[in-house]
Amino acid sequence: MREFEASQFIPKLNRLVIVRHGESDFNIGNRFCGWHDAPLSAIGVKEALTVAVPALLQSKLEFDVVYTSVLSRSRETADMILSNMNCSYVPVKEDWRLSERHYGNLTGERKREVANTYGEDQVMQWRRAYDVAPPPIEETNRYYYTICSNPIFDEVPPGHFPNSESMHMCVERVAPMWQEVRQELLKGSKVLMVVHGTVARALVQLIEGLSNDAIEKINIANCVPRVYEFDLTTGKLIGGGINLGNPDYIKRKVAEVAAIGQ
Repeated sequence: MREFEASQFIPKLNRLVIVRHGESDFNIGNRFCGWHDAPLSAIGVKEALTVAVPALLQSKLEFDVVYTSVLSRSRETADMILSNMNCSYVPVKEDWRLSERHYGNLTGERKREVANTYGEDQVMQWRRAYDVAPPPIEETNRYYYTICSNPIFDEVPPGHFPNSESMHMCVERVAPMWQEVRQELLKGSKVLMVVHGTVARALVQLIEGLSNDAIEKINIANCVPRVYEFDLTTGKLIGGGINLGNPDYIKRKVAEVAAIGQ
């Protein structure tokens, strides 16, 4: 009888999947959302069910744990994915550090109206420049007290509650969380992260080692799974990220995300 070593049955690689949540009510109005807890829109629900779920099922991906932010649009998307993959038993871990970038006093404003007031170049600086943060949120902003008093943020440590964030600040907030997830990955856990657009971009930079200039040009479509493979022996990334789904659909949706809109 042929003898086998135990190491022959130990997986040599593991996969991480990142999904941006479905469209929210604020996305419909093309508004800056950030830390406002906007729910999924009907389209966002449809995206989770018809874009994310089929892509994950066709790729035969399975998960041991799911990470989301504390914002409902992130958790709702994750719950629908798990339910429709018949794996609602998979534990979900919420963490405030995975919340969307805080858009300061732009929160609630329509991007087109802001562009008409301040110019498209300024809006693109606020949206994409690595070290440019929007103006801090003021008490006169209609969402100020809704955000500051929301109990979902009770775990934010004193002195860490932002009033606005640049992309750089968001990356620094996400980085420790990524290191925790990475350690779990390298121990063999199959991880799904259902997060927000800027947080997904932050993860892409941290995982792929992209430059600050390069990450400014990255856009993430809603509910399109992005898969990474890691060598469990060396801990290194194998290749780059792979988007699952129809390439033409993904290209069109990425272009929509990049545009300021109407």
